[in-house]
Amino acid sequence: MEMDGIRVLPLAFESLGVRSMCTFVETPDLGILMDAGAALGPRQSLLPHPLEYEALLRSRERIREFSRRARVVTVSHYHHDHYTPNFTDFVWLWSSEAESRAIYEGKEVYAKDFRNSINFSQRRRGWLFHRFAEGVAGRVEVADGRSFEFGSTRLSFSRPVPHGEEGGRLGWVLMATVEYGGQKVMFASDVQGPSSDSAMGAILSEAPDLLIIGGPPTYLSGYGVGEAAIERGLRNLAEICGRVRRVVVDHHLLRDEGWEARLRPALEAAAANGNVVMTANELIGEDRNLLECRRRELYRALKPSEEFFEWTRLDPEERRLTPPPLR
Repeated sequence: MEMDGIRVLPLAFESLGVRSMCTFVETPDLGILMDAGAALGPRQSLLPHPLEYEALLRSRERIREFSRRARVVTVSHYHHDHYTPNFTDFVWLWSSEAESRAIYEGKEVYAKDFRNSINFSQRRRGWLFHRFAEGVAGRVEVADGRSFEFGSTRLSFSRPVPHGEEGGRLGWVLMATVEYGGQKVMFASDVQGPSSDSAMGAILSEAPDLLIIGGPPTYLSGYGVGEAAIERGLRNLAEICGRVRRVVVDHHLLRDEGWEARLRPALEAAAANGNVVMTANELIGEDRNLLECRRRELYRALKPSEEFFEWTRLDPEERRLTPPPLR
């Protein structure tokens, strides 16, 4: 998508088959690779289907390709679908030291502080990532609440906002805004709706022309996330869609087969105000490719090969270090 000097290209999202919000944003001054990670996740007591691994491989290829065009790489928080760690894992991440190095080597990395406003698991992941990145990147900066100028382009980061509801156990994330030529693109990863009123206030005060946001995890309603938090996230999302001209809603919400019904109030609020809501695949004119929420159906309709089933029966550590057979 082109908007007055800013190019926005989703690279990996749930609507493209994987867990991610990786987006390439380009202005005449620089390319920015936002949240350069991709992952698969546990679902329905089944390992990912081969089609999910194929989608993950395509996502990895796109991320590597656009990392070559990026000067800047951002990290909003330390969940593995939002950055690429430097360890080997073929089950959920298709990650390795070489994969991580290909993305971050020589880049300017602007990342969430791993010392403050962070939960325990992400503190450790963040420390490990910074230790690696400081050895390969050209520059590593803590980005919380800071802004950076690149010619006529301004890249701003919010102060940490909740990863979901206020006081939740998942910690905090950074939102980022790219501004060029009077236009603003805001990237609000994992705010889950937002379920936090403070995150909603920060989004509305920024007044973006295009907002890319993760919807609430409705597939976890009632047992992973409280229904009240889900409903607040949906209400806040509808409020935002009524007030922001263009909104891309994706990520957690699209892990729910019934996501369209849950999004309807936001679509109606947008339509009533002449605004547009879309998923990431629509922004680039690709067909929607929802896979995780259809995993059981995929196993029934497209039975994997016996070689793939043999791989699933490997010892977990051996499986983590062994790529699954996909052909």
